[in-house]
Amino acid sequence: MYCTGYSKKCGTSLLKTVKVNTIEGDNVFIGIDVGGTYTDAVLTDGKSILRKHKTLTGHDNLLPSLLEALDAMIEGQDISLIQRVVLSTTLITNIIAERKYPPVALILVPGPGLNHGEYKYNTLTHIVSGAIDYRGREAVPVGRGEVSRAGEDIVKKGFKHVAVVGKFSGRNNAHEVLIKQILESEKPGLTVEMGHTVSGQLNFPRRIATTLLTCATREAFSGFVKSVIKSLAERGLRAPAFMLKADGGTLPLETALKRPVETIFSGPAASTLGALSLSPKGQTSVVVDIGGTTTDLALILSGEPLLAARGAKVEEFLTHVKSFAVKSIPLGGDSTVVVREGQIRILPERQGPAFCMGGKAPTLTDALVYLRKAEIGDREKAIEIMEKLAGETGRNSRDTAGEIVTMACQTIVSAIEQMFINWEQEPAYRIWEIMQKTKIRPNNIVGIGGAAGGIIPDVARQMNCTAIIPEHAEVANALGAAVAQPTVTISLRVDTERGRFTVAEDGSTGAVPQGRLFREEDAIKLARERLFHLAEELKIKDYVKKTEVVHCEVFNMVREWTTTGKIYDISIQTPRDILFYLGQEETVDD
Repeated sequence: MYCTGYSKKCGTSLLKTVKVNTIEGDNVFIGIDVGGTYTDAVLTDGKSILRKHKTLTGHDNLLPSLLEALDAMIEGQDISLIQRVVLSTTLITNIIAERKYPPVALILVPGPGLNHGEYKYNTLTHIVSGAIDYRGREAVPVGRGEVSRAGEDIVKKGFKHVAVVGKFSGRNNAHEVLIKQILESEKPGLTVEMGHTVSGQLNFPRRIATTLLTCATREAFSGFVKSVIKSLAERGLRAPAFMLKADGGTLPLETALKRPVETIFSGPAASTLGALSLSPKGQTSVVVDIGGTTTDLALILSGEPLLAARGAKVEEFLTHVKSFAVKSIPLGGDSTVVVREGQIRILPERQGPAFCMGGKAPTLTDALVYLRKAEIGDREKAIEIMEKLAGETGRNSRDTAGEIVTMACQTIVSAIEQMFINWEQEPAYRIWEIMQKTKIRPNNIVGIGGAAGGIIPDVARQMNCTAIIPEHAEVANALGAAVAQPTVTISLRVDTERGRFTVAEDGSTGAVPQGRLFREEDAIKLARERLFHLAEELKIKDYVKKTEVVHCEVFNMVREWTTTGKIYDISIQTPRDILFYLGQEETVDD
């Protein structure tokens, strides 16, 4: 059993945790979402939410907020029964958005092809000689002298971090490894990140961007994760701890240290999975997560979150980070409201909590509280600030509050309509639409976040949809983290003419039989074996029950009219899923 109430804390009315005497069962999980405004936590046994907690996020130091939420979940509990702890965090998003990272220089080995003037990444960039061909063979050796001179220039200009990326390095990483060795021996103060360790996928520009961001964020992310690991140990929590990824999968904390950029957009991923867990199974819905600072939009098609085919877009760069097709808009419950030239404006910024919760400026939340669309904070304060705004507009306070809420709804509706233009270009959406045998749009708007109850019904009405505000909507992000199914993907390339295979994700290689002795079914079997091997290294083998082949291509190698071998490109993964649903029974879309 659980119950909730409200308590004053830091001048803000927050969800209060009520203790549960005991927890039972084999599926007890903790989920914690460290958002830009609030940090949410849930304790669940897979059937219900046993505890939930909400606190303000310390923007400049996320750890205290996370630990307060964690302590609220484990206080008085037998922590030996807790099976896993999953975190989602805005840390990487904040670091990149606020540019709180050290400058990173680039050393690129593009070989022949695109004009070198096209490689523009707004940082010190050195292009050196060398080339690996599409099969992973060295075509041109690395210019060692050029590497040494590049290192000299990088250090001279004050850089301490450098990303080294070569074209086709996922098929042969020798050039990147050599450059790293040269730099570290000649300039021991440099921190070097290699592209093949970040991503083995093809698309050189995206790998450059992903490696650059990984190098930029690793130091800050490492400090945070190591502090979390230490704090868990100090509390005697021995349950495996994971970090949520942008695609809804999870990484063990130790592994996340190597792949910090994978956790960007983990907040929107958490909200999507939380909405999925709390909604009827098999439904098609737009997810609208209204936070304190931003509103995140995502799409669920017949129970499956829509993935972005081109990967996560970070600032102006596409990356190799797999991500849900999400969008954040600068509108939240704490968005500041002003009057300019007699007109109400909702600013795309947060100056602190709502006026009714101890803040200094009027916000969307104050309007919702005034209209009794939300029951948080001090309503007398909300009335006070709405009357002040009304005096500036020349209208009454109720009309002023109503206009604020209407403007917020219109902003969200416009953003959803614009997102549909993007969503409809995704291959997965097109396939889904063909399977429906008619052009339709989702008929549900699932609202989560503290302000959802006061906004989503109006949004759904404007879009002629059904509004769903699930129970526990205010902590759905934390639930989404808790229910996330660990995932692992393997991209295998086999060249039977050379008798070698390469795994893109970890750069591992090995021998296979040459010529026609190695067939497609052998390649798929090898891919599965490597997937289970990687899952064991990531300490998630127990969660790997099923696998699916998501890509398989075969190319014949012909020399002098004779087939001398084959190239197999195979991608295999564990299906993305959630561990359990707390929503209604399964339903079927019309």
